[in-house]
Formats: sequence, structure tokens, C-alpha cells
Amino acid sequence: MTDTLLIALFAFLGAAAAGLLGALVLRLSRHRSLVVSLTVVAAVAVTAMLAGTLAVAWAMFLSPHDLTVVTTVVAMAAVVSLATAMLLGRWVAASSRDLTLAARSFGDGGTFAAPEAPATAELAALTRELAATSAKLDRSRERERALETSRRELVAWISHDLRTPLAGLRAMSEALEDGMAVDSRRYLRQIRTEVERMNDMVGDLFELSRIHAGSLTLTPTRISVYDLVGDALAGAHPLAREHGVRLVGDRIDAVPVEVDGKEMSRVLDNLLVNAIRRTPVDGTVAVAAQRADDGVVLSVTDGCGGIPEEDLPRVFDTGWRGTHARTPPAGAGLGLAIVRGIVEAHAGRAEVRNVTGGCRFEVTLPAV
Repeated sequence: MTDTLLIALFAFLGAAAAGLLGALVLRLSRHRSLVVSLTVVAAVAVTAMLAGTLAVAWAMFLSPHDLTVVTTVVAMAAVVSLATAMLLGRWVAASSRDLTLAARSFGDGGTFAAPEAPATAELAALTRELAATSAKLDRSRERERALETSRRELVAWISHDLRTPLAGLRAMSEALEDGMAVDSRRYLRQIRTEVERMNDMVGDLFELSRIHAGSLTLTPTRISVYDLVGDALAGAHPLAREHGVRLVGDRIDAVPVEVDGKEMSRVLDNLLVNAIRRTPVDGTVAVAAQRADDGVVLSVTDGCGGIPEEDLPRVFDTGWRGTHARTPPAGAGLGLAIVRGIVEAHAGRAEVRNVTGGCRFEVTLPAV
């Protein structure tokens, strides 16, 4: 028993000495290549075994021949272990370099292309994460390009839409000032109409800027959808009569929602005004509100004849109008963008799809 403990002590001391030396070398070479680290680890393992074996052999007073045999066997094992460690290190280092080059091209604004060579499980997991991140960034870049395009279009369109009424206001004011206006009351009514139109446009721009800046403050209260839609229909009836459009709201469930009444009224007003203006005379605009599996769905269906399929993804973009006409009642193309912003601020979603004879705008709100 004493001999066994003594042998274990000598073996431990020899292996511990090799281990401490290896730890020191690893610390000094921690910023070097992975090949160096793997070689050091293999060398530590073999050296620890060799040191322990030699310490026990010297303690047991083996013959020189036996000591040489033991040393030779351990040395051959060390050579094989070191060669294997170096091959493994070179393979892992090559995979790491390929991944680094792929990540570098990805960081320069390109798309991440995963290396074809097989890698370790950890490098493979990192490759999958980089590929997923690359896909997310591609989608983000697409959204950013689309948003930048819509912003440029919006600036151009708003500039045009403001310049036109301003030119008219200048001409009418000069005619009034020079006494050339035959019917001054008609001129004043037209001036007021143009001023109200520009005021609405500026108000929409302000609302949209609040949404994009994330400064839209909501004051949610519990309210019945029946009351919310009823107020919106009452406000839209005069415009519907003016355009010869029928408003129908006979499928409205009295379900509660937790929303900001003022902001949601703006959403419904925008949808109704848009639907009424796009529906031909004697057409019908139908409003419905029903509980669904994923919340409460408010829908406005018009008779516009439908939206081209290629335009459906852009309907809620800033500045989209669905027509190239830049005259009233085309609007500034901000109403539907405001609708989406307000609905998403309520943790809901706004969608549109074509139906027979027109299209249906749906607003889904979380159920209470």
C-alpha cells in the first residue's frame, strides 16, 4: 500500500510539473493561432504522462535498458499525438479563416456566403447564426431602401402639392388686391378651401413624424367597438352623401377593446374617407367589426374595383396614393401610412386584400 501511494505521489508530481509548465506556455501563447494552442495541449498531455512515468521509473531504479524502452514508447506516442494535434489545428484554423473571410465580405455590405468546407459543431453553429443575421440585414436593407424611396417621393409630392395651392392663393390674393376679382366672395371661399387643405396636409405630416419618431403617446381606455364605429360612420355620412355613396354598418359586434379613442377614430376616419373617395357613385362602403381568434377585426370594404396585385405590398407605404393624379382628392398619400402607424402602436396590424368589386382594409386589434 505504501509503495502504491509513493508511486502515485511521484507520478502526480511529475504530471503536475508538466501541467504547470503547459499552463504557463498556454498563457504566453493565448493570442497565437489555434494550431499552437492545440499543439501545446497535446504536448502537455504527453509530457505529463512522460514525466510521471520517468519519475516512477527512476524511483523504482529500473535498468538503463528498461528506462530507454519506456522513454522510447512514450516518445513515439508523443510524436503521433503532436502530429494529430497539428493536423486538427490546421483544419480548424483553415475553417476559421474561411469563416472570417465570409464574415468580412458580409460586414462590407454584401451577403453572407457560408463556407463550403465542413467545420466543427461550434463553427457550424456560428455559421448558421451569421447566415440568419445576414438574411435579417438583407430584409432590413430592403426596407430601408423602400423607406428612403418613399421619403424621396413624399418630399417631391408634398412640394408639388404645396406649390399648386400656394400659386392659386397668390393669384387670387393679387386679384383681390388689384380689384380684378368679379366675385370676391367666391375667391374668399376658394382661399379658405385651399388653406384648409394645406392645414390637413401639415397635420398629417406632423402626425406621421410623431409616429416615425416613436413619440406617439397613447391613452388607452376600454371602449365598445360599436360606439367607436358608430361615431366614425356618423362623421362620414356627409361626405358619403356628397359623393353619392351608401354607407353600410349592420355587421358590428358590441365587443370591447382597449384603445386610444381619439387615435382609433382617426384610423377609421382615414379608412372611410379613402373608401368613399375611391368608390363610384351609387357604390357601397361596408363597415364590419367582429371578434376573431386573434383579436377584434374592423374592416372597411369599398367598391374601388380592386388594387393591382403588385401594388398591394405598398398600400401602407408613406406617399402611396394608388394613382398618378396629383390633384384633389388624391391627397398627400399619408392617410394609410398613419393608419398603419397608429394600429401598430396599439400592438395590432393593418392589412388589405382584394375582394369582388373592390378591396377590404382590415384592422386587427388585441382582444380585451
